[in-house]
Amino acid sequence: MNLENTVKYHFAKSTMISDSPRATASDSLTGTDIMAAMGMTQERAAMGYSAFLGKMGISNNDRDRAVALLAEYALTKCDKVAALRKLGAGVKPLVMRQLAIFAFEDYSRSAASVKQCDCCAGTGFLQADVFTNKFRKPEGKMTVSGMVKVKETVRVLCKKCNGTGTLSAACSDCHGRGKAMNKELTDKQGVPVMADCKRCSGRGYERIPSTEAYAAISQITDSISLDTWKKSVKPFYDQLITKFDIEEAWAERQLKEITR
Repeated sequence: MNLENTVKYHFAKSTMISDSPRATASDSLTGTDIMAAMGMTQERAAMGYSAFLGKMGISNNDRDRAVALLAEYALTKCDKVAALRKLGAGVKPLVMRQLAIFAFEDYSRSAASVKQCDCCAGTGFLQADVFTNKFRKPEGKMTVSGMVKVKETVRVLCKKCNGTGTLSAACSDCHGRGKAMNKELTDKQGVPVMADCKRCSGRGYERIPSTEAYAAISQITDSISLDTWKKSVKPFYDQLITKFDIEEAWAERQLKEITR
């Protein structure tokens, strides 16, 4: 049994959790079996299992727990990076938690995810200056009023997100498929050739820019420059993202071991 099968338990319509009817599968797992297996997996691979459930949107508590566990892990490893080792005792845990939050968001992103519109900052509207023609009576005169242009600031619908405030995280080149036509190979062979999308490296979605994580860190401390971030802290941040993938794979192996 793999991790994806456990999702059915959280949204199950019956107490029998199996890919086939019980009448034709004598080794089907009952609801009690599943609960026991999930509990054991949680105990053996807490970070990976919580991260998976949080990624699947099963529980915000699991998301928070995964972030907390990664922040604790980061605290045990961050002193290997000089810029992080120099942080004060009160600042370091805050920085590690912020890195863990962004690491989880990047780890859990997919082609089906949405991101905040960077044009309207998620509001769905923009402030725009418009000029309108209005009738206005000249001061001190009792004559017929004249028409003048008046400048006003109004809210207009954001055209980029059509007022939703969000955009799809799917890659704009491959539209979430991870594959795109390779023009060079297509021209050479004379038939359409599909290859991993160069923009997203075959993921099918855009990753969260690391500069967003740096901007959040800068709100906590100004002791990490952008150059330092790029040279030493960003590689550490990338390792935290990879840590979730490693821990999820470990949870997968533990669940299979328990339910085999």
